[in-house]
Amino acid sequence: MNNMKIWQEFWRARAPREQFGIALASAAVVATLLWWLALAPALQTLRNSGPQAAQLEAQLQTLRGLQAQAQALQAQPKMARDEALRALEASVKQRLGATAQLSVQGDRVTVLLKGTSVDALAQWLAQARVNARALPTEARLQRSAGAAPGAASWDGSLLLALPAR
Repeated sequence: MNNMKIWQEFWRARAPREQFGIALASAAVVATLLWWLALAPALQTLRNSGPQAAQLEAQLQTLRGLQAQAQALQAQPKMARDEALRALEASVKQRLGATAQLSVQGDRVTVLLKGTSVDALAQWLAQARVNARALPTEARLQRSAGAAPGAASWDGSLLLALPAR
């Protein structure tokens, strides 16, 4: 309460012109603080919302595509192990050719790769997943030592799980 009296005395002691200047300066300080603390962050968020919304929409479309693929795979009829193995062997011969060897151990298939191109491997994995219902469970790959700078290829092994019997 004492501070209020001091302020009132200070204010009354000022000339009207000084009172106007102090009020104007105080209003400018309040307006600046309001801008820094409330309006500027909100405007920045508003400016960034357009590009962020477009990016999020693109991600949503990608996720919906992946969801559709997953649902299509789930809707496929069950496949017998022997049928899956034949489909897998055919896809290895067709997509990977001499750069891959297949060895079967129960419900697991090991694919050894030697100088397999990146594109061929990606296409084969997609085909093996859809046609043979084979799931990659382990991958040990490294870039081929003799690969040209523009044409990447892989050496290593992939372990795939066939559908249950």
